Amino acid sequence: MQRDLHAMSATDYDLVIVGGGITGASTAWDAALRGLKVALLEKDDFAHATTSGSSKLVHGGLRYLVNGELKLVRESLRERRIWENVAPHMVHPLPFVLPTYGWGMKGPLVLGIGLALYDLLSFDRNWLSDDDKKLPGFRRISKGKALDLMPSLRRENLTGAMIYYDCQMFAPERLCLECIEGAVEQGADVANYAEVTGFETEAAMGRGVRITGVHVADRMTGESVTVRGRVIVNAAGPWADKTMAMADETPARRLIRSKGIHIITRDISGENALAIQSSIGGHFFVIPWRGRTIIGTTDTVFEDDPDELGVTEKDITDFLAVVNDGLPGLNLKREDVIHFYAGIRPLVDTTPQEVPGVEIGESAQEAEKKAEKKDSYNASRAAEVYDHGAEEAIDGLISAIGGKWTTSRHLAEQVVDLALKKLGRSAKCETHCTPVYGGDIARLKTYVTRAQKRHAYLAADVVENLVNFYGSRIDEVLATADERQGERETLLRRLGPENATIGVQVVHAVRHEMALHLEDVVFRRTGLGTAGHPGVDVIGQAAELMRRELGWDETQLAREIAETTRQFDTMPGARREAAE
Repeated sequence: MQRDLHAMSATDYDLVIVGGGITGASTAWDAALRGLKVALLEKDDFAHATTSGSSKLVHGGLRYLVNGELKLVRESLRERRIWENVAPHMVHPLPFVLPTYGWGMKGPLVLGIGLALYDLLSFDRNWLSDDDKKLPGFRRISKGKALDLMPSLRRENLTGAMIYYDCQMFAPERLCLECIEGAVEQGADVANYAEVTGFETEAAMGRGVRITGVHVADRMTGESVTVRGRVIVNAAGPWADKTMAMADETPARRLIRSKGIHIITRDISGENALAIQSSIGGHFFVIPWRGRTIIGTTDTVFEDDPDELGVTEKDITDFLAVVNDGLPGLNLKREDVIHFYAGIRPLVDTTPQEVPGVEIGESAQEAEKKAEKKDSYNASRAAEVYDHGAEEAIDGLISAIGGKWTTSRHLAEQVVDLALKKLGRSAKCETHCTPVYGGDIARLKTYVTRAQKRHAYLAADVVENLVNFYGSRIDEVLATADERQGERETLLRRLGPENATIGVQVVHAVRHEMALHLEDVVFRRTGLGTAGHPGVDVIGQAAELMRRELGWDETQLAREIAETTRQFDTMPGARREAAE
């Protein structure tokens, strides 16, 4: 996978995709498999925003049943099974404990009916090739057993718990990258740090305009190029409305941006995840992940520029209050938080646009601001594929907006279906039955055992980590250690005594996975920094390996380390804000 914007500017594409998150990645993978000539452009690094800032879940959306969104739940449950099949090294079953309280809406009867419907809607959940990934139906457990599993549960009116199953991703940013790599293997061209700054247009026959390409600023060199395509797909996630505004100053679709923060603590959950309702902040999950626990997520409207997203000390303090209200036995403190991260969910705004009348004592500005107040928690997670040609006379542009991680593959399928129709071509989708790049594995446990025997010169945990991140492509990664004479011994060493990541992963990311900055490697090509700060020495070793590959001078090296370690800090000034 090599980056060449000049070559891309000299190529005519069927499809040009704006956005390198999971929606854009899935669209590129699908379209390339169907024989289209595809380009994908991402203004930052692949999977840098919403895609990596998730709760790491592939789930049906149990709470969507309350809103009557049966179609969305069924779609999500079907897609959950597909991800298990096509990405067996990345998507794994996860048991959830759902406590029951009293005998009303939160009691065992009502929740049991909901879970029975959930299981019914996932009737195909065990149509899997790997028996280890099959999901049992829900079951009820006693109050005593629930407290044995989760001693921190609120005990007042506790009547027991339900255990049901969903799935979890090992590394969402890697799974996104594997969709992109799969697209490249099928002939797609991709580039990160390539910002689309505008559209190239021409007059359309009859009415309106036709978009024929995109203007691109190369954020690595400062150069500008134009990449042309017959159909442009806007898959920019939280930036989708801003991208639409490049074609029309008043886009026909608006987004609600929902900010969700997560905190990571020591292991406090064991093998089971926990779904909890707090009286002061909605529901949240407590999720086991890589030997630690993720707790998330918040759900608040974010009205600032998506580029300004971050976690403040106040965010953490407020969320800890919610967590301790829902699980009073935890008594979590700020020092228990090992790491934190934030993401933005782009939700389709379906609320009326009109401004209500001005009340007595209220200014017109205050009334307008009140009208714009949105509810992100109750907003639907359904997606929309929007054809700008049909509704706005802007031909050649399709926007994929809204949706969720779990249903991204199906959203991409709908996008490519529409693109093919506009191109006058037909081809069936294959992503539901094609392994992702690295997903060609029959049974994961067996594959890990065989890989450990095949690479007995490496520690067992190192090989298992390689399989978790690269699946069936681990031999390609390890072969990078032999590309240049005399490097093998150095590149097969751990970056830290207690860290399973080895040097060749860093070098492979630079040479073959388009990693251009240290944070690309630390947060998105490997798991070095996603569960917390790996240590100054580990980051230093990764930076030194990248320096040799990319020719950084001492100033650039220091800048890269500083930018990366900054990701482990809360936003500037936030500690003062919390104190006040």
